[in-house]
Amino acid sequence: MNKLLIELKQEAKALASAQPVPVFYRDLETQLEFARDMFFDHPLVIRLQEDVLPFLYDEYAHGVYHSKKVAIEAGAIVLKEGGDDLPADRVRELVLLAQFCGLLHDSCRLDEDHALRGAETSRVILKNYPLSERSKDLIAESIARHEAFKPEQPIENDLELTILSGALYDADKFRWGPDNFSTTLWEICDYEDWTVAEVIEKFPKGLKIIQSIESTFRTETGKKYGPEMIAQGINIGDAIYDKLTELSKNPKYSGNQTERII
Repeated sequence: MNKLLIELKQEAKALASAQPVPVFYRDLETQLEFARDMFFDHPLVIRLQEDVLPFLYDEYAHGVYHSKKVAIEAGAIVLKEGGDDLPADRVRELVLLAQFCGLLHDSCRLDEDHALRGAETSRVILKNYPLSERSKDLIAESIARHEAFKPEQPIENDLELTILSGALYDADKFRWGPDNFSTTLWEICDYEDWTVAEVIEKFPKGLKIIQSIESTFRTETGKKYGPEMIAQGINIGDAIYDKLTELSKNPKYSGNQTERII
């Protein structure tokens, strides 16, 4: 195991832990508690957690941990966004669909056009679930729309799809904040088998990509709370990059530059 990357990984986790709790988690505490209870208690969500396991990529940082956080936070965003515009029972139904979206959205993460492939796969996995065709369509369409850096197709006269797809997108992009440096980066480094030199080379471009997410949030909730998470991620990333370049010059790590990370 590369000693330099081990040290940086530990430092990144410490930096992430030292960040203030994002305001999203304080302001939406009630909604998050409701969504969390549904995630762990609803029989269909529990069933899907088992069914989706073979399609997740834990080794590429898009596995159980990632899908769980997206599912719960997408559900909380739906509660916040839909509370004033939809009947309460329909909002609760959309929270359930948001959890399905969160669990399924990266089922084809390593495929080309992974969002479209994930949408197709969701229909296969959910074929025998007791959901209406409308619900399955909402899930598939939301998954198809969750990828960043692609033109967002307008949604006309469908408030439910607007809320659900926006909640999935925003909860997924929240992960580009502190999560990016406490878990995601290091698992991708391991998977891609990058050298330290390759990580240093790729780091500035990666930080710019993260920064660009800040202006793409789709719901009012995401627009309000997402930029803080992205800013925290950038702060951690800047500190780690400075440390990475500093330590890479230390003779102690001189043999690590072209070593593979694993």
